[in-house]
Amino acid sequence: MKITSVNVRKIEKEGSRMKGIASILIDDSFAVHDIRIIDGDNGLFIAMPSKKNAAGVYRDIAHPINAEVRAMFEKTILDEYEKTEDAPSEEE
Repeated sequence: MKITSVNVRKIEKEGSRMKGIASILIDDSFAVHDIRIIDGDNGLFIAMPSKKNAAGVYRDIAHPINAEVRAMFEKTILDEYEKTEDAPSEEE
């Protein structure tokens, strides 16, 4: 499996820990959208797309099955995040 495309949109919102949204394309054939880039207590990490169930609990709707694949997703997305220009400020 190979991530063949990554698109990152940085978000600058005062007081928000969410720093961006990413979409990836796997093997040029499967897309995953709405991967959040979060500034946590120990640095940036990714949060996979999730949905609230009937009990009010959020559950991932798409996610890596093992730590190796999660690490690959996180490294690829965060590398692209670092290369992406900052979002324009609201004054521009």
